[in-house]
Amino acid sequence: MKKTLLLALGLIWANVSFAQVSSSKHLPIIDVHVHAMKVNPNFASDMSPWFLSNMPGTDPNEPMPKFLSADGAIMLKAAKSDQEFQDELMKTMKRLNMTIVASGDPQVIRNWKKAAEPGRVIPSIGFNSANGISVQAFEDSLKTGFYKVVGEVGLQYQGLSPSDPSVDKYFEVAERLNIPVAIHMGTGGNGMANLTSPKYRASLGNPLLLEDLLARHPKLKVWVMHAGYPMIDEMIALMGANSHVYVDLAGMIWSYPLEEIHLYLKRLVQAGFGKRIMYGTDLMVWPKLLETSIGVIENANYLSFDQKRDIFFNNAVRFFRLDPTKYQ
Repeated sequence: MKKTLLLALGLIWANVSFAQVSSSKHLPIIDVHVHAMKVNPNFASDMSPWFLSNMPGTDPNEPMPKFLSADGAIMLKAAKSDQEFQDELMKTMKRLNMTIVASGDPQVIRNWKKAAEPGRVIPSIGFNSANGISVQAFEDSLKTGFYKVVGEVGLQYQGLSPSDPSVDKYFEVAERLNIPVAIHMGTGGNGMANLTSPKYRASLGNPLLLEDLLARHPKLKVWVMHAGYPMIDEMIALMGANSHVYVDLAGMIWSYPLEEIHLYLKRLVQAGFGKRIMYGTDLMVWPKLLETSIGVIENANYLSFDQKRDIFFNNAVRFFRLDPTKYQ
């Protein structure tokens, strides 16, 4: 198992390196799932990707294990300051010809927009319940023109369905203003309900819970973050019934076992949804997570070159109604 993982990691880094040197300018990539967050050096720890390859059970009367693993074939260094995170992100974005959809701290997003090339940082605004930003403040923020996307919508962490009436007015605003929405659906990792989110329910990650929302708002354009993992059958059923629903691969692409990731992605493609899968990282404080995640797609031998380009770029261009010539 360890030899297989080491080989896989070697292929990932080799393939990304080849992509960088084989062309004077890297083919464009759009990462639709980036967290603009301030770095707390006291909690920014190094991380080994695919750390959920081993999820042992625990005793409820004993301390919970650490959520992230620092024991793996490779380690990703955490940025120790806001400036370090920004500098490393900007360098990677420029080298890999990347555009990102960023949500989180408004000031961090503004700093990134100022530091990046024009149009390379697409601001997004999220909400987790009706107890945070008011509907009017939410609409006013969208009408400024700064925010181009709504997300991450983290209702699952608050024990809410995306079709819950308490948040319906937020989606009505997004539909009326013709702004796409990103909704967290799927796993939150090992023991999420025990660690930080006691209201979190795995059942609320069921993609079919979106059906009533989509029926009430037929013009609402939605993408499901984390591709609804691990509910592949429900995800396929929802996408089959709703032609404007897309997914991203963020989070799961670097936390779960590689074989599991590829089985899930391959199933989505085999089901005919290769044109509706978008690349994303769920990037937080580990700048090298970008290359790590890109490598997973690059080394998916069941995907053609065109299918990879759809995931990395073309599908997001279509979903966000972008001009592809501006990102070449």
